[in-house]
Amino acid sequence: MSTSKTHRGGCFCGAVTYQVVGKPLRSAYCHCTLCQRLNSCAFIHTLHYPASVFSWTHSEPHGDAIDTYTVDGKPWKARSRCKRCGCCVSSYNSKTDRRSIWGGQLERDDNGKIKDWEELKPTGHIFYGTRMLDVGDELEKWEGYDGVSRRVL
Repeated sequence: MSTSKTHRGGCFCGAVTYQVVGKPLRSAYCHCTLCQRLNSCAFIHTLHYPASVFSWTHSEPHGDAIDTYTVDGKPWKARSRCKRCGCCVSSYNSKTDRRSIWGGQLERDDNGKIKDWEELKPTGHIFYGTRMLDVGDELEKWEGYDGVSRRVL
């Protein structure tokens, strides 16, 4: 019997919701310039999952609430955002058949903490070479993706 947990998240206004099952393949703070520009933040908490464990949970037809788009230079990455509040909630990478979600949009407990944090917390920093600020934590820092690029710190 599987003990995989279901994690839920969604956009700011709640019109778009999703769930993922299990532990992420990657959970990291991303400092890439694309994430910086798309989210207007120095870095984000990104979680990568096999596409097969991701599903939309808001009312069907799902496309009525979601706008999907790609950016120049990465046509294999389709991003989904809420048509109502504009919040980007997921991206799909057709090269790897993976979904990415953002930690800040995950379900919280009564104290405002992300549920199941120990399973979901970031294990490192990726694309740290293009960071906007230095982060003085104990997590590994990588030039690109963790484990497949040069470790910076």
